Amino acid sequence: MTTILASCKQTRFHLLDDNPSSEVDVDGLGIVVTSSAPAEDVNKFKVKGKSKAKAEGRELISDGHLRLKGGIHYGLLGRNGTGKSTLLRAMAEKLIPGISHATRIAILQQTDEEDGPGGNASLKLGMSVLESVLSSDEARNEAVRMADFLSKSFETENPLEPVKAIRKIRYQHAEKMLFLAHKNANLKSGARGLQARKLLKEAEAKLESTQEMVAQEPDSIDADVIQTDTQEAVEMLQNLQSQLEQMNLADMEKEARRILLGLGFTEDAFGKKVSTLSGGWRMRCMLASILIQKPDIMILDEPTNFLDLLGVVWLENYLQRLREDSETTIVLVSHDRDFINAVCEEIVILRDQKLNYFRGNLAAYEQNFEEQKLYLGRMKEAQERQIAHMEASIQQNLKIGKKTNDENKLRQAKSRQKKVDDRMGLQVSATGGRFKLNRDRVGYHLSSRAEIEVPTDEKGATMSLPAATELRFPGPLVSLEGITFKYKKDDRVVLDDINLVVHIGDRVGIMGLNGSGKTTLIRVLNGQTPPTKGKVSTHSRLKVGYYGQHSVEELQERGGGEPGLTALGLLMAESEGSLKEGEVRGLLASMGLQGRIASDVPVAKLSGGQLVRLALARIVWSAPQLLILDEITTHLDFHTVTALATALSSFNGAIILVSHDRFLVRTVIEGKRDTEHKLDEDFEGLEEEEEEETKSRRRSVYVLKAGKLNEQTKGVEQFEQSLVKRVQKMLVA
Repeated sequence: MTTILASCKQTRFHLLDDNPSSEVDVDGLGIVVTSSAPAEDVNKFKVKGKSKAKAEGRELISDGHLRLKGGIHYGLLGRNGTGKSTLLRAMAEKLIPGISHATRIAILQQTDEEDGPGGNASLKLGMSVLESVLSSDEARNEAVRMADFLSKSFETENPLEPVKAIRKIRYQHAEKMLFLAHKNANLKSGARGLQARKLLKEAEAKLESTQEMVAQEPDSIDADVIQTDTQEAVEMLQNLQSQLEQMNLADMEKEARRILLGLGFTEDAFGKKVSTLSGGWRMRCMLASILIQKPDIMILDEPTNFLDLLGVVWLENYLQRLREDSETTIVLVSHDRDFINAVCEEIVILRDQKLNYFRGNLAAYEQNFEEQKLYLGRMKEAQERQIAHMEASIQQNLKIGKKTNDENKLRQAKSRQKKVDDRMGLQVSATGGRFKLNRDRVGYHLSSRAEIEVPTDEKGATMSLPAATELRFPGPLVSLEGITFKYKKDDRVVLDDINLVVHIGDRVGIMGLNGSGKTTLIRVLNGQTPPTKGKVSTHSRLKVGYYGQHSVEELQERGGGEPGLTALGLLMAESEGSLKEGEVRGLLASMGLQGRIASDVPVAKLSGGQLVRLALARIVWSAPQLLILDEITTHLDFHTVTALATALSSFNGAIILVSHDRFLVRTVIEGKRDTEHKLDEDFEGLEEEEEEETKSRRRSVYVLKAGKLNEQTKGVEQFEQSLVKRVQKMLVA
C-alpha cells in the first residue's frame, strides 16, 4: 500500500478555512511516498519550528512552492517518475495542509486502483451513462439528500420529526468538523498548534452536545426549542431548494448530453449501463463526469489517452471556452504537445524536486528555455575567460610584488582576487535589470552574486533503434490488393477495396476516428486476420516488429504471473540464445533501460513508460525491416515522445504508424521539424533528405473513413482542419 505524506509551512491564518477557492498558495511543500506506513506515522510528518520531521520513503518534492491562480489553465511538465501524478492525487485528496477543505476539486487520474480517485469505483456502474454523469456532482448530491431528508420530515404528522431531522444534520456536520479539527491539529505545532488544539476541544464539545440533543427524549424538549429548531429546519430547506433551482437539472442534462456527444458517445449509448462499457469508454464517461461539475480546481491527468483526434480537438475547444466562461482552475498533464499548447496559459515544471513556473504556453516555454540556455551559456563562457585572464594577472602581480616588495602590486592582486571571489556570477537581477548588491541579495555576505547556471535539457534517456536487416533481393515489403473485410457475412463492410504498397524506408501514417477499422487493417496487414476478399503479399525475407495497443497490458499481466521476471530475463528468453547477455543489455540501454533497471527491477514494478521501452525492445531485437506501431504514445511523457520521434526518424526500415498524436505523425511520417517544438539534433526529416536525394522516402498520411483509405495531400493538417470544422458545428449546436 502506497502512502503519501505531505507537509508545508504553516500559517496562523485560516486554521479551519470554510471558504472554497480556486487559488492555492502553499510554500515549503514536501511530499514523500512510502510503500507502507501506519496511520500514527502520518501524524509525525509535520513541521516543528524550523526543523522538519524526516519520513522514511522516497522524497518527490522538497521545499517546493505550489502556486495556482484562479481561472488559469496550467500545464504540469516533468519526466515519468518525477511525481506528477502523486502531486495531483495529494491535491485532490487535500493531503496538502494549505488547501481548504471547502475547495471543490475534481480529478481524472490514470490509475488501476478501483478505489482511488479517478478510479472506476467513482463511476456508478449500475446506472446508465447519462445518469452516472449527472450524479457525479457530490455537492449537488449532498444538497439533494439533505433536501429530501428535511422534506420527508415535514410530510409526517409528528411535529417533532423536523426537530429530529435538523438535529441529525447538525450532528453530521459536527462529525465532519471534528475530523477536520483533528487533521488540522496534527499538522500544526507551537503557538499555531496550541490554537488548533483549542479548536479541536471546541469541536469535541460541539459533537458531544449535538449527540446529546439527538438522543434527547421528545417529552423533555421545550416548546420554545421545538419552535426554534423547526424554524431552522424550514430555513435550511428553503436554502437547499434555492440552491437546487440555481443548479437547474434540465440545463445540467443538456450540458451532459453535449459533453458526451463531444467525447464520442452516441445518443443510443446514453442509456447503456456503465458496467457494460470497455475501459476506454469508462474513462470517457469519467472525463464527462469531471467536466460537468465545474469545480473550483479541475485536475486532468492524461485526458487524451482514450480519445480519438475528433475527441481531442473537441476537448481543446471546450477547455478554451471554459477559460473564458468560468473561474475554474485547471491543472493538466498530457504527452500531447499540441493539446498542451492549445489549452494551457502557464507551465509548471516539476524538476529536481522543485516546482518552477513559466507564464506562457509550451511553445513559448521551450523557446524561452533555448534562449536562456544560449544567453547564459555565452555569459558563462565570457566570464570564465575574464576570470582566467584576471587570475593570470593576479599571479603575475603577486610574483612581481613579492620579488620587488611592491605594496601596490600586492594590493592590486588582493583587490582583484576579492573581485574574482565576490563579484563574479550572474550580472543581471531577477527582473532583468543590472545587479545591485544592496537590492538583489541583501543579507548575503559570503557570496554576493548567484552563480551562472546554464539550463540543461530535460529530455530523459535517449532512444535508438537497431538498423533493419538487409534484404537479399529488392521488392515491396507488403502489398494489399483490393482488400475487403467483414466480420460476418451480413455485417457492414469494415474495409472496402483497400490498396497499399509499402517498400523499405517508406513512412505511412494511418489516422481515423475510433471504430473506423484502423486496428482491423493493421491485423490484416500483419497477417493476424485473413481478409474477406483481396490479396495480401509479403516479401519472403520480411521481418515485422508489431507494437499493439495492448502491448503494455500484456507485459503487466506476464509480470504479475512471474514476479521474479526482469526485462533482461524476458529478452534473454525470447531471443532464445540469438543474443548474448551483453548484447541484450546494450539493446535495453539503447531503449533507456540501463543497468539495474534492466536486470534487478521486476517487470511488474516497471512504470508505464518503461514498459513501452521494453515492448519496443521486444519487437526490434531481431532487426525487422518493417515496424507497425499502433498508439505507442499512450504511456509516455512528452520528453520521451520527442526521443521516440528522433529514433524513428533515423530508422532505415519502413514504418506504419497508427496514432492520434499529431506531433508524432507530423515529425515521423511527414518528416517536418515543428516550428513550435524543438527536436533533437539527431532528428532526420525532409531537410536531410533534400540534402541527400538518394535517401528520399515515400511519406504518406492516410485517413480511414467508411472503409476507404484516403490519402491526405496536406498531411495531418488536412485531417485536423476537417475535424475543427466539425467540432465548431457541434459546439454551436
